[in-house]
Amino acid sequence: MIERVLVAGGGTGGHLFPGIAVIEELRRRLPSLEVTFVGTGRGIESRVLPGMGESLEILDVTPLKGTTTAGLVASLMRLPRAWARCVSILRAKKPDIVLGVGGYASGPMLIAAATLGIPTAVLEQNAQVGLTNRLLAPLVGRAYLTFEETRETFGDKARVVGNPVRRAFVEAARIALSDPDGFEARARKLLVIGGSQGAKRLNETVPGALAKALARVGASGASLEVVHQTGAAMVESVRAEYARLGIRAEVVPFIDEMARAYASAQLVVARAGATTLAEVCAIGRPAVLVPYPHAADDHQTKNAEALERGGAAIAIAESVLDEDRLAETLGGLLADSEQRSAMARAARQHGRPEAAASIVDDLFVWLGGTASRPSRVPGASRKPNEPSELAVVDFRAGRDELKLVRRSLRAPAPVARLEPFVIPALAT
Repeated sequence: MIERVLVAGGGTGGHLFPGIAVIEELRRRLPSLEVTFVGTGRGIESRVLPGMGESLEILDVTPLKGTTTAGLVASLMRLPRAWARCVSILRAKKPDIVLGVGGYASGPMLIAAATLGIPTAVLEQNAQVGLTNRLLAPLVGRAYLTFEETRETFGDKARVVGNPVRRAFVEAARIALSDPDGFEARARKLLVIGGSQGAKRLNETVPGALAKALARVGASGASLEVVHQTGAAMVESVRAEYARLGIRAEVVPFIDEMARAYASAQLVVARAGATTLAEVCAIGRPAVLVPYPHAADDHQTKNAEALERGGAAIAIAESVLDEDRLAETLGGLLADSEQRSAMARAARQHGRPEAAASIVDDLFVWLGGTASRPSRVPGASRKPNEPSELAVVDFRAGRDELKLVRRSLRAPAPVARLEPFVIPALAT
């Protein structure tokens, strides 16, 4: 039985949000679940989780990779105290499972949990297994993966289920599949995101490129709504640039309701991190992707180019990105609703909105527990104890079987099939 869960790690939204997605699905089935997050004071978790009312314990740890020799020595010297802190937290919280989501805060906690005999699992979102998860591979009991290529690192512990997205994305995906034409008609904004920290190159290039694109297609900047997530450092400068160009834009350092932002976007301009692509594909949004060129093993470029081959995105390398090239791409897409709709459909073919449910199903099989009933269609009403049926999308069937079904609210939910899966467009 699962009563208490500890989620370790974070640092970036790409690590944290998949963990939140799994917790949301667990709580959907186990409302009394006790959850503790463990991270650092510098990561995104310290800004996001308190606002969500979540319990967050802080570890004083710093990276072991990508730092100077002095930084590495300092990081190693922090480990004994971090170890003692991890043991103290585990003994106080008594979790039934410790879930590592990546990032350097997850390593000490999962090692401590394994030493104490507490079941452990990790999420690996990328096609290249990160350093922390490579070190943890021999210790964990389960590894939930997005890419088939990473299975070898974890062996029999691996479950290739896709990158989990938060419940809001699952509901948006449900609506998009139920009424694709209406969903597309309601999407009228341009969404620009560079990850949770923003992207300097996108911040500098998109406003001017968009102004040129609108001039080429004969549209006014006042007729298009832009939502641009800049990160904290460039909010004011980007806001001033849009105002100078006469483009109506909502410029913010961070977007809390990201699923709503995607759902309202007719086009997305973004980096190509694993979680961003999982969210884009779950809802089904046409995208212009500018991969971060310094990502480990250049995995963002591989992801973006592969989605482009699948017809779901247009990839532009940062090395050739300029206002004119981006303007040509944006202008063509903004003027062609049929192409955008085709790209949206292609993106949905690669989405795995059922990933969090698949993970929870496997946790129940592994640790013991019961599944809940399927979720009701958003907006549907029902009197208490009324035995009527509602149409729901079964996101825990195989991708080829995804369809609208009629299922009794009193019937048990189907168990997700944990068949090996890799997004075809992202395979290299």
